[in-house]
Amino acid sequence: MILLSGNEAIAQGAWEAGATIGVAYPGTPSTETMEVFAKKEGVYAEWCTNEKVAVEVGIGASCGGARVLATMKHVGVNVAADPLFTAAYTGVNGGYVILAADDPGMHSSQNEQDSHYYAAAAHVPVLDPSDSAEALSFTKDAFDISERFDVPVIIRSSVRLSHTKAPVECGERLAYETKPYEKNASKWVMMPAFAKPRRKVQLERIAALEAWVEECSYNQVIEGDGKIGVICAGACYQHVAEALPAASILKLGVTWPLPAKKIAAFADSVEELYVIEEGSEYLTQAVKACGVNLAAPVNGLPADGELSPRVIREAFGLEVPPFKESRTDLPGRPPALCPGCPHRIVFKELSRLRAIVTGDIGCYTLGALAPLSAMDTCVDMGASVSMAHGMELALAGTDHKPVVAVIGDSTFGHSGLSSLISTVYNQGTGTVCILDNRTTAMTGHQGNPFNGVTLQNRPSRELDLEAVVKALGVEDVRVLDPNDLSVVRENLKSATSSDALSVLIFRSPCILLDKKHPAPFAVTDKCTSCGICATIGCPAISLTEGFGAAINHTMCVGCGHCSQYCRFDAIVRG
Repeated sequence: MILLSGNEAIAQGAWEAGATIGVAYPGTPSTETMEVFAKKEGVYAEWCTNEKVAVEVGIGASCGGARVLATMKHVGVNVAADPLFTAAYTGVNGGYVILAADDPGMHSSQNEQDSHYYAAAAHVPVLDPSDSAEALSFTKDAFDISERFDVPVIIRSSVRLSHTKAPVECGERLAYETKPYEKNASKWVMMPAFAKPRRKVQLERIAALEAWVEECSYNQVIEGDGKIGVICAGACYQHVAEALPAASILKLGVTWPLPAKKIAAFADSVEELYVIEEGSEYLTQAVKACGVNLAAPVNGLPADGELSPRVIREAFGLEVPPFKESRTDLPGRPPALCPGCPHRIVFKELSRLRAIVTGDIGCYTLGALAPLSAMDTCVDMGASVSMAHGMELALAGTDHKPVVAVIGDSTFGHSGLSSLISTVYNQGTGTVCILDNRTTAMTGHQGNPFNGVTLQNRPSRELDLEAVVKALGVEDVRVLDPNDLSVVRENLKSATSSDALSVLIFRSPCILLDKKHPAPFAVTDKCTSCGICATIGCPAISLTEGFGAAINHTMCVGCGHCSQYCRFDAIVRG
């Protein structure tokens, strides 16, 4: 046995099942799954420009007869929903498994959502492993289920399962032979004439799945005293088992479709029946739809965030084991851009301009926090460019502040490119800042089309970002050094003063890509305690009343951002 995280176990299960192709766009908490799969023997894996493209590549590979794993976080399922819903009509050739990694508690996401709803709406089966061992076995079996029922299968994870390690027994790789491709327009061409009969096929499949799920061994009853019965799934089971050791538990491994007969029988075997789930009512509503009456915990369960054994016991009015509350006098530790981050000066100058800044998903979201406070919106991947255009439309004819969109290089490739095409097509104005730090930084430095680095380090080509933008028809395109204050200030001022659409590409590698840094800076006795250096929000700088500024040499990377803002030449190298 070895310890594997849920992500690692899913990758292992796909490999053992004979999957040869992996497709993904990185997104926490799913990212490591494809990174691990890519290192397996005999597989091809790639980062795609976005989740929609990944699922479409996967459909093509499945159509060609290969077994395929696609991975994404929950908001990525939103992007992939279009092909997913139609893939439920076409079905598969080689087995096709999609990991949807949810993020209850929003540890690294802009929303909480439950991917079960997508499975139910698309009518594709969803499996809910509760630990790493089940993550491996469920994923491995999911390829057989996919081929048996001619349908993609979703493995639904959550942050606790994805990132928690548990003992796993690994197996041998299945000698799977790629299925032959056979031309069949009625199965793969979803025009109305062919889609209508495929809908009939889908309805027949649903009936078959509903019969299969009643006998599926993934749905287990853990016997208790019969007074309290709990229905749960996934990582929630671990919390329930610890919090309510005497309860009878129906642990659902398949959460769409639900085993209605098994649920009814379980309900009859207990005095009171509860559903426990995180931040969603999917399971509660689905169980009620089976005609089962549910009780509610006396203190209620939280409607958001993650559960824990303590939260569950409190909900049931049970004694909670003693625990020590966290100290309340500890200083806050808000997230911040890294020392030397090439985005810092751009945000500082946008703040000085008092611009309306529409932001995007990535490290630069931290530009919204004090002391920079330089971002006004952040909704989804690519929204910065689209929202800036919308803001310009709403404010047209008024004396308004400059409107600036801020987006990263990977996010621009994900969906910002299509947003910019729309802006150019509709003769939009404003300023777009592409913060090109040569990587996909927030999820762990993955490659993207604009740095040319592939998942398995295959020979590739780096797309010319400025040439792509110019090809769209943007005439004012500038490639700039974001670490030079005078360059940033001058170009932001001129671009935002123009009536034309400007795209400023601020290009400098993520500071974490290069570990060789110049000598750090220090504060001399010329410091007047004006505090301007602290307003750039660098974690290496502190300001103490009566003592002036100080630079932590263990954190300083020698970028010199602070020295460019010091009016008294009080910050020098060394």
